[in-house]
Formats: sequence, C-alpha cells, structure tokens
Amino acid sequence: MTIPFLLLTIWMLVDISIKQFKSPGEKAVWWLLALVPFIGWLIYLIFGFRRGKKPVNE
Repeated sequence: MTIPFLLLTIWMLVDISIKQFKSPGEKAVWWLLALVPFIGWLIYLIFGFRRGKKPVNE
C-alpha cells in the first residue's frame, strides 16, 4: 500500500514542477500540499490538477 502512495506523490510533484503557475508562491503551496498524505492528494486532484499551464515545446 505504501508504493502506490509514493508513486502518486512523485507523480504530483513532477506534474507541479512541469507546470507554470501565476506565481512561485502558488507553486510552493501546491508542492507542500502534495506532501500531505490523502487530503493533499485529493485536494490537488480536485482543484489543482487543472491549474497551471504546461509549457509549450517550441
């Protein structure tokens, strides 16, 4: 059961790192929230997943 939670946390941190948010502070808040088990993941998946923009490859 630990491995799926670890993989989900890593996926969220990578996703947050790739995306561009309005401010560095917003990105930092999502990073901290991603480290909170269960509640942090749910909040990110519901509210944060669609926030931020992925950079466009040129």
